[in-house]
Amino acid sequence: MIAAAFLLPALVLLGALVVQPIGYSVYRSFFDRSGSVFVGAGNYREILADDTIRTALQNTALWVVLAPTTATALGLIFAVLTERVRWGTAFKLLVFMPMAISMLAAGIIFRLVYDHDPDRGVANAVWVGVHDTFAESSAFPKARPGRDSPLVPAQGGAFVTRDPVRAGTPVLLPMVGVAPEDLPGGTRTAAAAGSDPGKVTGTVWQDFTRGGGGTTNTVDPAESAFAGMRVEAVRDGRVVETATTRADGTFLLSAKADGAQIRLPASNFREAYSGVQWLGPSLVTPAVIGAYVWMWAGFAMVLIGAGLAAVPRELLEAARVDGANEWQVFRRITVPMLAPVLVVVLVTLVINVMKIFDLVFVIAPGAVQDDANVLALQLYRTSFGTDADPGLGSAIAVLLLVLVVPVMLVNIRRLRKEGSR
Repeated sequence: MIAAAFLLPALVLLGALVVQPIGYSVYRSFFDRSGSVFVGAGNYREILADDTIRTALQNTALWVVLAPTTATALGLIFAVLTERVRWGTAFKLLVFMPMAISMLAAGIIFRLVYDHDPDRGVANAVWVGVHDTFAESSAFPKARPGRDSPLVPAQGGAFVTRDPVRAGTPVLLPMVGVAPEDLPGGTRTAAAAGSDPGKVTGTVWQDFTRGGGGTTNTVDPAESAFAGMRVEAVRDGRVVETATTRADGTFLLSAKADGAQIRLPASNFREAYSGVQWLGPSLVTPAVIGAYVWMWAGFAMVLIGAGLAAVPRELLEAARVDGANEWQVFRRITVPMLAPVLVVVLVTLVINVMKIFDLVFVIAPGAVQDDANVLALQLYRTSFGTDADPGLGSAIAVLLLVLVVPVMLVNIRRLRKEGSR
């Protein structure tokens, strides 16, 4: 009786906050939207027939496979490596710090990290920086020949002169289409190329005077140069000479270019690389999983680190004395000794990701939420709002419970085994 008296408050709360809601959800799942018509297993059949809910099931399965294993693997690596460095404690603090942030705050942070604009999104800023290191984009992506220009479109996005050029006669290649504010920093005023007997000279410039005025196909004093543009002399489809325009837009080609056509290759007009659509339909789920791993790898690291501290050092030293290298010690001794801790971490994270909601709801834009959908998010979207269907929402809740229960039973069984030792 004394034990019952002490347990009664907890049992009342458990019944009111857990048992009763579960029982009512099961009961409600057999009724229609209004709750007045019994539909039996109709709501459960709709779960299997609805494409959006099937996508949520597939994404939940992807979460269960990727997120816990990745977070556990990273936690294991961090725990093992930080044991060997003097600043390991500081590193552990940094890795664990995201656990102090709420899911909502982390979602807002990563919504900005994954922003498509490289000037705002860190992920694309890094990606674009790496890309442009190996394939730099042009400063003139929207440039095109001006009115009455001698240039005509060529294959692949290039522009070529209609007629061959002659040595000693300056070539004028007027361009338009680049806003003055989009010109590269340090752009100078264009200059007309001088005549050089035996060589081909010319100017590539922005044939546009801000505020009006100026003469078409003439290098006017207020017009800007196109510096750094590649110029090719082409004869019979073969490049015979190349040059790059100077700061004032002028270029100089040798006598080889006499009688050839001048071509501005397509590389001059390559669109600037804008990065990856991290929050597009194909990458949104892996992107959100990445945010989850960032938060929970520290949790895995701390638990595994505690287990690692309990591993007998004599075993590790004996293995090294017997000639085992560090990889063999890690694979054959450290990991097997940490197996119980790894299972705890993995099972805990599996249960956690099966009810993930916050990160997906905050990070995934509305246009791709169907692609990033998971069961917990679908439960919310179905049960609330102007088109709410509490019956179908209750069925999704029961399905989520059914999926979580086996993992919980495995965890309980493991805890009982450990308790009986």
